[in-house]
Amino acid sequence: MSTVLNKTAAETATDTAAIAKKAKQKRRWSRDSIWSVVAWIVGLGFFFPVLWMVLTAFKQESDAYTDPPSVIFTPTLEQFRSVLSSGIGTTLMNSAFATGISTMLVLLLGVPAAFALSLRPVKGTKDALFFFISTKMLPVVAVIIPLYVIVGDIGMLDNVWTLVILYTAMNLPIAGWMMRSFFLEVPSELLEAASMDGASLWRAVREVILPLVSPGIAATALICVIFSWNEFFFAVNLTAVQAQTIPVFLVGFITGQGLYWAELSAAAVLTALPVVLAGWFAQNKLVRGLSFGAIK
Repeated sequence: MSTVLNKTAAETATDTAAIAKKAKQKRRWSRDSIWSVVAWIVGLGFFFPVLWMVLTAFKQESDAYTDPPSVIFTPTLEQFRSVLSSGIGTTLMNSAFATGISTMLVLLLGVPAAFALSLRPVKGTKDALFFFISTKMLPVVAVIIPLYVIVGDIGMLDNVWTLVILYTAMNLPIAGWMMRSFFLEVPSELLEAASMDGASLWRAVREVILPLVSPGIAATALICVIFSWNEFFFAVNLTAVQAQTIPVFLVGFITGQGLYWAELSAAAVLTALPVVLAGWFAQNKLVRGLSFGAIK
């Protein structure tokens, strides 16, 4: 009789535990569902301005100025044809050249520097790191006058190579700090093992270290591309005519007669497209790079 009672009590306890587990899972599912809905709402809120810009780019100027805004309209490519015929190709090439060359220079200079300051630290590493970051503490508006004088004296005003040099100097400290954090996640024992196997330092870095930190390199490169592509202050003050870049070109749609909303939206869509495509193609390495070292 006692055996039966014990068995019944055990079954009751098991059933109670199962019910409690299901209730806990249900509460967790409800909580996760609520947070998922909140995340979607926040994400759509951030994405809505971009969506509205794309929709406005396919409107006529008269439809872009309606109050309340018109959601139903006849799409047109007139604004894109107008932007393409207004000389955006030259400014796109200037921005692409300055951004691409400066990003390559940043990686060529920043990756070895970050390696030396992480896996192979040198004397005065902390001083070097502080010097890197201290260059970002000075507001650019405080140096524009001496920069303008220097650039004018050497005959580099309105020259795209001026932007290449400035963008390289602007992004190099950020790249150094970012790449150092990625290199610090690589065990130093890998270099020792490669050295014991007879590999030279250059071969060990090329075949062992760089493949491991390639997501970090991709993330750093994309950050540099975004900063260079969007830079406005140096471009408008030093290279605003012959070497005009995309941000300066967009300002041209703000006239004394008002804003051309549809045409400006079309130009903004064309401007954002290269960076969006770059992020899309590099998304796998970018996600791995941005989360590098987050989980040990």
